Amino acid sequence: MTHASEFNPGLLDFLARSPTPFHATANLATLLAAAGFEPLAETADWALKPGGRYYSIRNDSSLIAFVMGTEALSRHGIRMLGAHTDSPCLMVRPNPEKTRRGYFQLGVEVYGGALLNPWFDRDLSLAGRVVVRDSASGRLRSRLVDFRRPLAVIPSLAIHLDREVNRNRSINAETDIQPLLGQLVGESTGDLRLMLAEELAANGAAAGEVLDFELCLYDTQAPTQIGLSGEFIAAARLDNLLSCYVGVQALLASRGNETRLVVCSDHEEVGSASASGAQGPFLESVLIRLVPDAAERTRTLMASLLISADNAHGVHPNFPARHEDNHGPLLNRGPVLKINTNQRYATNSVTAARLRQWARETDVPLQTFVARNDMGCGSTIGPLTATRIGVPTLDLGVPTLAMHSIRELAGTADARSLFVLAAQCFNHPGSLAVD
Repeated sequence: MTHASEFNPGLLDFLARSPTPFHATANLATLLAAAGFEPLAETADWALKPGGRYYSIRNDSSLIAFVMGTEALSRHGIRMLGAHTDSPCLMVRPNPEKTRRGYFQLGVEVYGGALLNPWFDRDLSLAGRVVVRDSASGRLRSRLVDFRRPLAVIPSLAIHLDREVNRNRSINAETDIQPLLGQLVGESTGDLRLMLAEELAANGAAAGEVLDFELCLYDTQAPTQIGLSGEFIAAARLDNLLSCYVGVQALLASRGNETRLVVCSDHEEVGSASASGAQGPFLESVLIRLVPDAAERTRTLMASLLISADNAHGVHPNFPARHEDNHGPLLNRGPVLKINTNQRYATNSVTAARLRQWARETDVPLQTFVARNDMGCGSTIGPLTATRIGVPTLDLGVPTLAMHSIRELAGTADARSLFVLAAQCFNHPGSLAVD
């Protein structure tokens, strides 16, 4: 894929088919399986072979894929890229059904640092994971569900009923964003579990009682390229499914004798503190299986490098003062190296120099982001992973506008540029340590 025009259609399709971390992980697994990667269950013994291509999934929402190289790990290390599968959204509560004035609504909880204003007046659908009790065997089975069609909307309050809305509007996350699904007739009441069972049956899933679910609302508007010359990608979940897709594609395209690995973790938007998050043991447990000896594993990690791939804040043309004067990334000007002296990002001069070298070798433009002293910069899995396993790390991502909105904006050239840098990392021979 030598041009962005060849790279981006697959990215847009992946974004459209991945409304939740569960769907994203399943779709990444499909890409890997089609390329000959072998699934590994964490409950089984692993017999890893040089040249083998493998992937493992935890909680249906996090994935690690790797290629076993033929070079000694303690001398050559592992080339790693990390991203996250989750995005800010509205999650459905366990007992969500609400009836007001004959309208059927769902109770929701805000997941992550979502921008709430853009959720109003959108055509919303439901997707996620459902656990059912098989009616024949009594076994519990996990199923993915995606209604795809518009089911819900959060209507705005008319300006006539709130004359100050354009000057002073605040959103109460408990009372103002409950989605509307329909009107009830007579004494009827809404039943989400019945809706889920019917949707599963309509799509050929085994019948059974819906015991529990993890569902989120999402915008049904499809990802697309926009702009006078099609220079922008507008889509939900660019942060950070774009990096997940890029990382897996770079792994599939990589060649050579080095061991390389991609980890896509859940729960980054809420702190990563879970069994399937970057603060959890998933990556460490895989590394222990790759290198059982503790001393050898330490040598391996010191010869390795992790790219923490997560979107960066591009300069908004309406709010340029929100960026530091000398560090204002622009869309379509290349990936962004993220630096923070307070360790909100894990980049240091050594890991940054390695990336700058790869950017020169591949003619990929590289930008730098540093937050203003009077503003926060967000966080990534970079510092968390570096703290957990001790691997040299850098933070890198494509510049993005409207981050954490229901619809974000990126440049059409930048995803492929990130792909090129990731592939260069995976293909780099020898140790990644700097003398």
